[in-house]
Amino acid sequence: MAQITIDIPEELEFMKNIPKNKWSQIAIEMLKSKINEASEIIKIAEKSKATEKDVEELTDKIKEGVWKKNKI
Repeated sequence: MAQITIDIPEELEFMKNIPKNKWSQIAIEMLKSKINEASEIIKIAEKSKATEKDVEELTDKIKEGVWKKNKI
């Protein structure tokens, strides 16, 4: 089995109190979940008839909407 090493930011230092084997299982489950999500997105995207231009236009509209919503 492969190993992954990560650096824990200071705000998550409390994680040191949880046994390593527990974090290993948590990480495995999180990775599985994210991989499954990505697989579903890929399946949907493969069926799409949107062109790259369509995607760029939609992305621009989303960014503009998010910017307007969060503008101070």
